Amino acid sequence: MSATDTVIVLAAATLTALASHTALSALAATSETSPAGYWRTIDDETGRPKSIVEITETDGELRGKVVKLLDREGQDPNPTCDECPGDRKGQPIKGMTVLWGLAPEGGEWTGGTILDPKSGDTYDATVKLQDGGEKLNVRGYIGFSMLGRTQVWERVE
Repeated sequence: MSATDTVIVLAAATLTALASHTALSALAATSETSPAGYWRTIDDETGRPKSIVEITETDGELRGKVVKLLDREGQDPNPTCDECPGDRKGQPIKGMTVLWGLAPEGGEWTGGTILDPKSGDTYDATVKLQDGGEKLNVRGYIGFSMLGRTQVWERVE
């Protein structure tokens, strides 16, 4: 290999390493600043995992959809939202949008709505990233944020 070939190979390797580092840094920054991704929901009463929710961000709005139900042993593997009003009534929970309308405000996402598929009730919602983007505080409330409850969801790959 000539000296010129060696320089070209080293330059290509350096550019590849820099591009990989930049892409990984951007991915890490995104996971620390945006709730977009997959989240394991944890029941705040039992502490047990309930589902995997995919949160997406489109035009500044967060939406969350159930992509997998967890811990279903002895239960209907494909439950429906029998208590939900309107178009959601009787629809499968898997694939259902349960979080919508959230917009960034300060260090959190506010102004949204969250659906409890078990009861069919909807609540005002806010979400806030914690622990470097590895946890998500999801708060549902009626009227005032003080009158509600919070679940802590865990980011998953």
